[in-house]
Amino acid sequence: MCLATVYKESDNTVICRNVSRIDVEGEFVRIRDILGEETRVQGKILMVDLANSEVRLVCD
Repeated sequence: MCLATVYKESDNTVICRNVSRIDVEGEFVRIRDILGEETRVQGKILMVDLANSEVRLVCD
């Protein structure tokens, strides 16, 4: 299983670790970690690096 870390692009802040699922819902990105905890962020996906388990978001 490949789990990712989601970062806020502007300041490299970690939004969520051990991410198992990401859903895009219009202007929002819903992030779910391995324990089922969800975080909802207004923004868009800038980059997904599967080799390094990294996702970068541009947050509004």
